[in-house]
Amino acid sequence: MNTEIKIAVIGLGYVGLPLARLLATKYPVVGFDINAPRVAALNGGHDSTLEVEDDVLQSVLLKENPLKGTSEGANTTGLFCSANLEDIADCNYYIVTVPTPVDKNNRPDLTPLYKSSESVAKVLKKDDIVIYESTVFPGATEDECVPVLEKHSGLKFNEDFFVGYSPERINPGDKEHTVEKILKVTAGSTPETGQKVNELYKSVIIAGTHLAPTIKVAEAAKVIENSQRDINIAFVNELAKIFNIMDIDTQAVLEAAGTKWNFLPFKPGLVGGHCIGVDPYYLAQKAQEMGYHPEIILAGRRMNDSMGPYVASEVIKLMLQNEIKIKSSKILILGITFKENCPDVRNTKVVDVIKELQSYSTEVTIYDPFATPSEVMHEYGLTTTQEIPNDKFDAIILAVAHNEFLDMDLDALKADNAVVYDVKGILEGKANRKL
Repeated sequence: MNTEIKIAVIGLGYVGLPLARLLATKYPVVGFDINAPRVAALNGGHDSTLEVEDDVLQSVLLKENPLKGTSEGANTTGLFCSANLEDIADCNYYIVTVPTPVDKNNRPDLTPLYKSSESVAKVLKKDDIVIYESTVFPGATEDECVPVLEKHSGLKFNEDFFVGYSPERINPGDKEHTVEKILKVTAGSTPETGQKVNELYKSVIIAGTHLAPTIKVAEAAKVIENSQRDINIAFVNELAKIFNIMDIDTQAVLEAAGTKWNFLPFKPGLVGGHCIGVDPYYLAQKAQEMGYHPEIILAGRRMNDSMGPYVASEVIKLMLQNEIKIKSSKILILGITFKENCPDVRNTKVVDVIKELQSYSTEVTIYDPFATPSEVMHEYGLTTTQEIPNDKFDAIILAVAHNEFLDMDLDALKADNAVVYDVKGILEGKANRKL
């Protein structure tokens, strides 16, 4: 262990906590978050995002700040979580892992980055290194974040302090591809800083690292990863619409095409979450600012953003075919998180399905054993339940492929002539139609 390295991780969400936990196996780490209840829960040994298992979290938790007190105490490895900015004042590496969302007009919202940079600047010292992990457009770290650090610290970039970039590649809910098993791209504002940043991550990432030549290259590499996935999913979503008109099973088509060695195995669906549904807008916005209109990227976004209303309209058509009265009909939505087996509801496109169905004056019930009802209410103003409803429904829509839904007795929930629509294609013959 290098006792000279003292790390602060800014933001303890889906990205920051797994990284802080991993780094804490070798270094003294202070995790900082402005959400005091979140910090209290973590110090109690529980992660509500389910990204870090409680026993794993508890194995690295410290009751006291390892950077305070005697020099011997400052060498203690482990994680201390805090909502007090003073607790990270003695660190020399600051890793920023805050979210980078878009606003209601799909324009990048850098507010979390600005505010976290201001916080770090208040404790920044000579020779410290600030590493950003948040997904941004190329140039954002040096053009947007560095000026904030300089302004609020009084220090000069690349003379008094240095900056690195290592884009997060966390896949929420994925227990196989955990942070240490995903190769890490790294970069620094100087060659020496790049080496330091790379060595820091290399010390804990067993999958290895890739040192990019510049921060802008690393930023661009990250933002195109999810843009590429977004475009590929948009293509199969368009195929699904075409094949549904032609009365052809899209899943069967993809399965047949997938027998060729170089066919890419993407599936149609609702594209939400804080990465794939957001990152393309960051690249598109920057391109537009520089005078280029990105056609393919934005076309993919339009296609994927249209899928919620499309699913709702398909369900309404099925109900009409079964002579079900639409107004006041009861519809059950299975799942509202943005992906399976994960409590994350940020930017979930299931909400688009729900709102479209409600526009037909239907009565929508949302069942999701993972989603926290208070969080869904706060984010979307929607009521959800974590208990299987005791009712009969005219339509059931499987929107998220939670494991709990695989063995559900759907027949017990169906009213006469009820229809079942399978967005994820996992119900194995139980659905009237699948996407």
